[in-house]
Amino acid sequence: MRRITISVDDALADTFDRLVKEKGYGNRSEAFRDLLRGALGEERLQEGTAKYCVGALSYVYNHHERQLSRRLTSMQHDHHDITVSAMHAHLDHDNCIETVILRGPTQTVTQFAQAVMAQNGVRHGNFYPVPIDTAASAVKHRHIHARPYT
Repeated sequence: MRRITISVDDALADTFDRLVKEKGYGNRSEAFRDLLRGALGEERLQEGTAKYCVGALSYVYNHHERQLSRRLTSMQHDHHDITVSAMHAHLDHDNCIETVILRGPTQTVTQFAQAVMAQNGVRHGNFYPVPIDTAASAVKHRHIHARPYT
């Protein structure tokens, strides 16, 4: 590990120290590394250089909307190679929320998330991708689901 030294004005240092304390970091270095990884990951996503990602797709929809629940479930089944898990909760008589964990090639995962959020009847949706460095977990996941069930 390399040590780097940075200089910041007093106000910024005080603000950073408050952040370190509020977020529960053990020290400034941990907080700085986390902020740097986040910024670099976001840059990779924006530039399109993040080859693989994991992500959480959350959306609210009216379950009375004609065939919407079936379409959403079918979409997940049709993309079983990138759909890791799904959680469904009832918000009230009409509305449900689902959160789907996705994993795989960033472009494929992002296109799937956008397609789900674009479905008629999906009221609110957000996708939070996190770049990952390898496809090893995505490949392993795909092979597990690709085997015939016995």
